[in-house]
Amino acid sequence: MNVVSTSPSGTEILCALGVDPVAVSHACDYPPRVRDLPSIDFSRVRGESSAERHDRVRTVSAEGTVYRLDVETLRNVEPDLILSQEVCGVCAVDTTLVDEVLVGLDSDPDVVGLHAGRLEDLFSCIERVGRAVGREERAGELNAELRERLAGIEARTEGRERPRVAVFEWLDPLIAAGNWVPELVGIAGGEYGLAEPGDRTVEVGWDDVIGYDPEVLVAAPCGFDTEGTLARRDELTGREGWDELSAVASNRAYAMDGASYLNRWSPRLVDATERLAACCHPDVFGEPPADVAALS
Repeated sequence: MNVVSTSPSGTEILCALGVDPVAVSHACDYPPRVRDLPSIDFSRVRGESSAERHDRVRTVSAEGTVYRLDVETLRNVEPDLILSQEVCGVCAVDTTLVDEVLVGLDSDPDVVGLHAGRLEDLFSCIERVGRAVGREERAGELNAELRERLAGIEARTEGRERPRVAVFEWLDPLIAAGNWVPELVGIAGGEYGLAEPGDRTVEVGWDDVIGYDPEVLVAAPCGFDTEGTLARRDELTGREGWDELSAVASNRAYAMDGASYLNRWSPRLVDATERLAACCHPDVFGEPPADVAALS
């Protein structure tokens, strides 16, 4: 079966089930071997600073779509199945754009649009992909493994004091992470007061952050690894009152690889939870791993 994935999340799930796609989106980078596969799209968004990229996304979204699909590449790989997403046309190619392009193809591949807003949706997506590629048994095993790891983290934080946690998925404007992140923070033993589970991401004012005064702060901007986040740290650390935040005063302000761990609904959300647990309770889980860096 020739499978094309238009989102990093779908690609990660597919590979975790033991099926490698024949083509992927330009943003697919995990596992590393998929970087050598043909890319079926390119992004129209450019910009150095977070503010520039944010403005560019708004502009191109108003014009139509953030992405362009390479129809010729899509035709050449002769897909039997296309994994798309129904979550966010900013993060990756969505089902609407795929449907538009399929009109011009000679083949008629199946299209599975995946959606996730809560942690439980990850397990549902794994099951759907498993059915679509004939790997139902492996999907069940993978879900059981992921649930067991999450339960283990939650058990170790039971009864402990919960620090106030802030997770930002964009730095300028400042956007608090929503969707599954509040659940991950809860499992990791933290208190998340910026959004409810399943809420969409929301822009927050800096005064509101000062008032919330997080005891643990994680910067994990969408699409950036830890190094890229550190390169933009001034967009956060340069704000008035930064040094007075409890998280900063106690050296618990971190840069995390958002692209790998928090922005995608993939099996690595469990890895993200383990890292959040180390940020919240280093006395229980040890200090965060090397790919979680201090912001200050």
